[in-house]
Amino acid sequence: MFHALFEDDHNLIPKIMPNVKSVDFISGDGSPGSVNQVNFVDGHPVKFVKHRLDKRDAANCECHYTVIEYDTFGDKVECVANEVKFEDAPDGGCICKIKSCVHPKGDADLDEEHLKAGHGGYMAKYKAVTDYLVANPDVYA
Repeated sequence: MFHALFEDDHNLIPKIMPNVKSVDFISGDGSPGSVNQVNFVDGHPVKFVKHRLDKRDAANCECHYTVIEYDTFGDKVECVANEVKFEDAPDGGCICKIKSCVHPKGDADLDEEHLKAGHGGYMAKYKAVTDYLVANPDVYA
C-alpha cells in the first residue's frame, strides 16, 4: 500500500483512477523536496493539485507531504501539510493513520464543506489503490 501510494503513484494512479489524466514531476526525481502535479481529466471539478514530498521513510511506512497548490484553494488556503503512517493490522492488512493540518491564508475562515471536499478526494484515492491491490495481490511482489 505504501509503495503504491508514495513510490509508484505517478505510474499507478492514472491507470486505476479514470478522473486522473496524469501525475507528472514538476521538479525533482521523487525524493524529498520533489514536487509532482496530479492533472485531472477535462470536465472534472478540479483541474490539478501539486504536492511537495517532505519526508518518505519506506522502512517505517511513513510519508509527509504538503499540498502546495490546488486550484480550489482560492484565497482561503495557503497549503495542507499531511503526515501518513501505515501500521500492521491484526488481520494481516494495514491501518493507515493520516494527520492533516490546513494552513489558511491570513485569517481566512475555512468552512467545513471546503475541508470535507479535499478529504473526500484523498479517501477516493486510497480506496482505489486498496481495491486495485486486493484484486492484484502480486502486482508489487
